[in-house]
Amino acid sequence: MKKTPLYQAHLRHGGRMVEFAGYALPLQYTSILEEHLAVRRGAGVFDVSHMGEFLIRGREALAFLQWATANDAAKLKVGRAQYSMLPNTRGGVVDDIYLYRLGEEEYLMVVNAANIAKDFAHLKELSRGFAVELTDLSEETALLALQGPKAASLLQGLTDADLSQRKRNDVFSARVAGRPARLARTGYTGEDGFELFLAPEDAEAVFEALLEAGATPAGLGARDTLRLEAGFPLYGHELTDDTNPLCTPWAWVVKKEKDFHGKEAMLATPCAEKLVGLVLEAGIPREGYRVYSGDRAVGRVTSGGYSPLLEKGIALAYVEKEAQEPFFVEVRGRKAGASLSPLPFVPLK
Repeated sequence: MKKTPLYQAHLRHGGRMVEFAGYALPLQYTSILEEHLAVRRGAGVFDVSHMGEFLIRGREALAFLQWATANDAAKLKVGRAQYSMLPNTRGGVVDDIYLYRLGEEEYLMVVNAANIAKDFAHLKELSRGFAVELTDLSEETALLALQGPKAASLLQGLTDADLSQRKRNDVFSARVAGRPARLARTGYTGEDGFELFLAPEDAEAVFEALLEAGATPAGLGARDTLRLEAGFPLYGHELTDDTNPLCTPWAWVVKKEKDFHGKEAMLATPCAEKLVGLVLEAGIPREGYRVYSGDRAVGRVTSGGYSPLLEKGIALAYVEKEAQEPFFVEVRGRKAGASLSPLPFVPLK
């Protein structure tokens, strides 16, 4: 099992360590509920150093990314970022990713930890014929996510950058706690916040400085409940090699007006199912639980859990395209009523 540069810091602060995507990471420090609410009301800091980072550069970097990704990379100005996907030729996606434009011919792509090897091999294959260089920086990069309504004010006291001039999806260089960093106003919680790309040897000092400034350490448990409340997908659950993103609330990512790898297959794959949000009247839904329309099974939960803000069980689920309310979710042998909910489940900041 791999360890991030913050492994010893996690143990020191009481992190309950678990294996995730081949890494030892904290599930929680105190409780998932406390950490979740700390991010919603203040500022929490996550170790996401397990994520993968690829540097993509060259005179045909943009042309390559236009072919490899579903979103329109041409809209990215230097210093800006966008959410995107890597389509395959089966109508699904290899991964969902974040793309940052660092320079005229230089981009940074952040990918899911479990998909690093798969994604890099996929991109290397697609890059044949393009004047582009791909470098896997995953082992050379530590990544922290500072999230919450107080994230900006807390970070401002530790950096030389004027954060008031930075908007969502900006990416820029700065110093944090005296250490060089690349900052991005991005995140996976639905709150305002920043992701901090650091050299591994600087990660612990910056992490400790954030905690000393008032951030709450938060683990994987809160990261998942926060992203679920925000209605964000998790690869392997809502998005897979075999799920068509056009059948989901994230269809907006796919820019049909441009050409991209796998476009023909994606457009030709019909949506037999649709992805919906459900709020339960009772019980806590979990992945794999069956969804019913009346007495008929029509789908399955892909992600489920307890929403600390709604104080109810919530779920993302695939159901038959024509399925209608009333919906029920089978929870431990009993059917719980479930109402359709727009996404996000809670208002995003």
